[in-house]
Amino acid sequence: MFSHISTRLRLPIAAAAVVSAAVALAAPAQAAPSAPSAPTETRATSASHSSGSAGAQAAAGAWAAGTRAYLVITAPGGTAAVQTAVTSNGGNVFAAYDAIGVIVAHSTSSSFAATMRGVTGVQQVGATRTSDVPADAYSPALPANPTQATTTLTESNRWDMTQIKADQAWAVTTGSASVKVGVLDTGVDDQHQDIAPNFNAADSVSCAYGKADTRAGAWRDVGSHGTHVAGTIAAAKNGKGVIGVAPGVKISSVRIAEPTSSLFFAENTVCGFMWAGDHGFKVTNNSYYTDPWQFNCPDNVDQAAIIEGVRRAQAYAESKGSLQVAAAGNSNYDLANKTTDSESPNDSTPVTRTITNACIDIPTELPGVVTVAAQGNGGAKASYSNFGNGVIDVAAPGGDGASGVYSTLPGGKYGNMSGTSMASPHVTGVAALLASANPTYTPADIRAALGTQANDRACPADSRCQGTTTKNGFFGEGSVDALKAVSGTTPPPTGPYFENLTDVTIADNATVESPIAVTGVTGNAPATLKVGVDVKHTYRGDLVISLVAPDGTVYTLEDFANSDGTDNVAKTYTVNASSEVANGTWKLRVQDIASQDTGRIDAWNLTF
Repeated sequence: MFSHISTRLRLPIAAAAVVSAAVALAAPAQAAPSAPSAPTETRATSASHSSGSAGAQAAAGAWAAGTRAYLVITAPGGTAAVQTAVTSNGGNVFAAYDAIGVIVAHSTSSSFAATMRGVTGVQQVGATRTSDVPADAYSPALPANPTQATTTLTESNRWDMTQIKADQAWAVTTGSASVKVGVLDTGVDDQHQDIAPNFNAADSVSCAYGKADTRAGAWRDVGSHGTHVAGTIAAAKNGKGVIGVAPGVKISSVRIAEPTSSLFFAENTVCGFMWAGDHGFKVTNNSYYTDPWQFNCPDNVDQAAIIEGVRRAQAYAESKGSLQVAAAGNSNYDLANKTTDSESPNDSTPVTRTITNACIDIPTELPGVVTVAAQGNGGAKASYSNFGNGVIDVAAPGGDGASGVYSTLPGGKYGNMSGTSMASPHVTGVAALLASANPTYTPADIRAALGTQANDRACPADSRCQGTTTKNGFFGEGSVDALKAVSGTTPPPTGPYFENLTDVTIADNATVESPIAVTGVTGNAPATLKVGVDVKHTYRGDLVISLVAPDGTVYTLEDFANSDGTDNVAKTYTVNASSEVANGTWKLRVQDIASQDTGRIDAWNLTF
């Protein structure tokens, strides 16, 4: 009764849907294997990619066989002139995101990318697929609106909710209706009895193919994955079916999966993140990787453009107040020690290639994204869950074996699924509770709170798990805790906020600095300047951490005792910087004064 779903969706096992208290089982659309087998990928057949008259047709804005999609990267605000060049070089502008300098271009010309790389103002160009853009992109069909079954199932405490204490958190608050959560996925069945009360149609959209489709219903599910995720986050507390982690918040669907293939290409993700930023989503859930590459490598010209385009879109969303939460993946793979990728490209013919840690899973490994590993019933690492010391941020229930995560399915149905796809929405729900309890929290505040409130879980007797009890490769900073999220904390400062998420490596016996350029703040810095520090280091007794003002004045934040063997620094310091002009380049300086232990500046921020 099980069907195996692609690791691309972060979901290895989907159980049949329960449609009534009598536990009627609905068979999945595809044939179900009689016993578990390796996850499979849905692959498209690549058509020819040619130049000539078809290129002129595509440039005019009509679909033609052989149409391919590209990200054309310019300086932010600099797309206007380049859009003209796209058209004059055999392409058409399918969508443009001027705020981040990203154009989604289509062309049938095999020389389009190479030609555009020589255009003034173009920084990067990369093909986003190894298969053709479907004709549906030019006249998208609306997803089906499924007939709804009613249920006699009543709400009950489920193992996943009790494991993160969500059932206890609901006694304090179910979350605020002013908090909007975006589900970037296969779509959401907004008519479902457990989703409809919390569904926000006004901010829902399809971003399939990389361009916003705001028609009513364009956001609906082309599978079942997104509806299941949405229920885990915010199924209503209405006496029927299930309860989500944050049943009082609002859910918006941003469908980024394309119909038929259910693939999530880079331009779709870019569109989704831009939509999230522009529509006030406090948190988004991302239980997928960006197709067709399981890992994108910066030494590949196409994949480098994908990395940059999606990175800019994520940074834009975060700058607008949106935190991204993402699933770690289901290949039981060490993301901190990458060696091979045998699943890419998944839209044509995968090949086995050698990779390094420079190659990243998108959006999971982008700066600022919360990376989530999966746990089974009882808290152990789920057998399929990816891991990696310094990559995994937190863990949450994803199901394993006979214990799946029970949630909503299209058509008013319910069922079990397992995967990091199921773990990520638990964290998204906790993040939504944090945002509800602390309305002034920034994405950085929520990200930090998820880690500091997580319950530590030590490595098992497994040599693959590296790190300490407080931070390791299987569980990150631990399993998230919904009760802690709503139990009340002091709101953070509300002044102008600046952040640097770029990693800076800290070598032995070395001094490194990370800059933040402060602009638009009148006068001097306050006497209560807040300096948020997130340093990953395996022995902080080696460290001296200082703030360097724009005029070079050094403020020592902390000189840790040499005997302090604790891992990492995640603290907010208060500095009397009232004698300093606020505007200018401030620096976080970290000195490593010993040997053997190294680390990195993961992120830091200033609040004036």
